[in-house]
Amino acid sequence: MLSRPNILWICTDQQRFDTIQALGNSYARTPHLDKLTSEGTLFRNAFCQSPVCAPSRASFLTGRYPRTTRCRQNGQSIPADEVLVSKIFSDAGYRCGLAGKLHLASCSDGKVEKRTDDGYDPFHWSHHPQPDWEENEYTKWLTEKGQDWFDLQGDEINPYVHHGPPAEHSQTAWCAEKTIEFIKAEKGKPWFFSFNCFDPHHPFDPPKEYFEKFNPDDMPLPSVHTDEADAKTTFQKLDRIWAHNNPGEFQVESMTDQDRRTVYAAYMAMVSLIDDEVGKILDALEETGQAGNTLVVFMSDHGEMLGDHGIYFKGPHFYDCQMRVPLIVRWPDGGLLKNRQVDGFVELIDLMPTFLEAAGLDIPSAVQGKSLLSLLKGGDEELYCRKQVYAEYYNAWTHKEAYGTMLRTKEWKIVVYHGTNQGEFYDLQKDPEEFFNLWNKPEFQEVKQEYILKCFDASVLSMDPNPPRLGPF
Repeated sequence: MLSRPNILWICTDQQRFDTIQALGNSYARTPHLDKLTSEGTLFRNAFCQSPVCAPSRASFLTGRYPRTTRCRQNGQSIPADEVLVSKIFSDAGYRCGLAGKLHLASCSDGKVEKRTDDGYDPFHWSHHPQPDWEENEYTKWLTEKGQDWFDLQGDEINPYVHHGPPAEHSQTAWCAEKTIEFIKAEKGKPWFFSFNCFDPHHPFDPPKEYFEKFNPDDMPLPSVHTDEADAKTTFQKLDRIWAHNNPGEFQVESMTDQDRRTVYAAYMAMVSLIDDEVGKILDALEETGQAGNTLVVFMSDHGEMLGDHGIYFKGPHFYDCQMRVPLIVRWPDGGLLKNRQVDGFVELIDLMPTFLEAAGLDIPSAVQGKSLLSLLKGGDEELYCRKQVYAEYYNAWTHKEAYGTMLRTKEWKIVVYHGTNQGEFYDLQKDPEEFFNLWNKPEFQEVKQEYILKCFDASVLSMDPNPPRLGPF
């Protein structure tokens, strides 16, 4: 009988789906992730449930939608009665550890975020690399090495990009080091570990030696159509001026084409750094004889606009570049297919029940995701993939008046900004890059109303399934 698998959950921050060479990006340098893809299953259409960090993380750590977890915003704390997958594994006898960010509570008061009963031990916490709180373990690690984060900052390339610390002193390298230490120390019982680096989240500050691998002159420009500006929502128009609608962030409207290419080069350099550190972690699994019975997942919490549609970073936007994330799953001893690419839709809330089923643990009735294990073992996409995906933004970060819901099928995407009479509606068959907003086009009102109803249905059906009904009355 197969023993319970280890779970290695690698989650980057703000990484788009199209940043891996195996996903067709010829600019990417991701040999280790490409190899992982060949050894497992790559999901081409995996979607997060919120375009912002805390709601997305609360969602996939519980297998529940943002409105259900009640952690709907950055700066909110997840309610104490929400059960994290790591807690379930800890209670089941797994040793659970974390390196990097968790972000299920506010991190703005200069102290480590208030923890819920998360089950992690050890808990190596570093929300982001900047040394603005004393509990940042990454900062302590640098100090032990005789280094200062501020002294490690390199040259400014332009107002939007600068060199960060050398790779060996990066937060991503620290996360990998802690992960490898955990892997090498664990013996005798199964483990569950979360690698949660801050890269490739802005600021765009790759190590110099990585940035030099990418010539900005060779990089592509963002995906923007000249005719799309007039059909923008208020939120999109504002974010095309200043990123996050925040003077002091990127002054987007002042960027030159060379600035945009340089940002793209920096972002891809940060992804390349992640790839190398992931390679070291996978090597540690091999060296310790644990690769076979370790279920490895590589994913991100949400994407990055990266200048597409004239917007940078994130916000109340539901374009695929922000909602679609890389998702790779490998488990050699678990009967999962190798070198498979799945085109059907899955949601990140599907990961929690997948882990639980793989370990032979019960899936709580509160979980709204669907296990992908049968699909990973060769199941039919038509049977096990979703027909649509759903996501939410409720005053989650910028634009306090933005309350949006999104529903996407293969043919259409609708975004409703509640209380504003604004929205987006895209014919994805004719307009896969989401340039032409049909929301106000008279000839599309009938099909738009059909999808508004579908989106409303999805929001209602995302209500909490608990408490269970125990009787007829």
